[in-house]
Amino acid sequence: MEKLLELQSVGYSYHTPQGETPALININFTVCQGEFVAIVGPSGCGKSTLLSLSSGLLEPEHGSILLYGQKLFHKGSGTIGYMLQHDHLFEWRTIEQNVLLGPEIQKKLTNDRRESVLNMLKTYGLYKFKDARPSQLSGGMRQRAALIRTLALEPKLLLLDEPFSALDYQTRLMVGDDIGSIIRKEQKTAILVTHDLSEAVSLANRVIVLTKRPGTIKNIISIEFPEHLSPLERRNTPEFKDYFNLLWKEMNENE
Repeated sequence: MEKLLELQSVGYSYHTPQGETPALININFTVCQGEFVAIVGPSGCGKSTLLSLSSGLLEPEHGSILLYGQKLFHKGSGTIGYMLQHDHLFEWRTIEQNVLLGPEIQKKLTNDRRESVLNMLKTYGLYKFKDARPSQLSGGMRQRAALIRTLALEPKLLLLDEPFSALDYQTRLMVGDDIGSIIRKEQKTAILVTHDLSEAVSLANRVIVLTKRPGTIKNIISIEFPEHLSPLERRNTPEFKDYFNLLWKEMNENE
């Protein structure tokens, strides 16, 4: 598979008048085209910092981050989509206007792009709500709209920073299943940060386990399920429990 993102000996620290706080040390991994990678680790270990570095929002103090073989920070991140914990849909815009916001801002809202985005609304059950306001949609529907808004920019890489954490448990399961299935159907490459080990196992091809701060890579675990299984269907397999227990052990064996 083609290498999309490479992190080579990446390190980063936060600086304050009180001194330096190392966040990440010697991070090395590669994400290939079409992979879904999850990142887990203790609170404060640098997971979100790692996403900010991978998006080009932060420049590493040590090492290099390459996107298609070119340094990311100097190349820019126009081919990267970032989905946050909250949907940040604008109430004064309709759902259609919200999902078309990115191409509109970038002055790339062609008729073909509009048609493509409207087709995604149809495919993923939101077309009949295209004239509704965000407050008229459920939390799960809003997150689907937020993902379509991100996909409207046609990113090569999706970065997901705990995008389901604001939802109740049942909705979280359903939306995780929806969004995981959408990402696979659209053949996108994704990196997910999550505290939920079950979520990581149900969605990812590989899980990167970080140590407590300063974060280093403790292990990278491959997750293998039959390709046709949805994230929810993965949870009903015997292997799911084995992977969960393996991750739990990795997270807790040095505590």
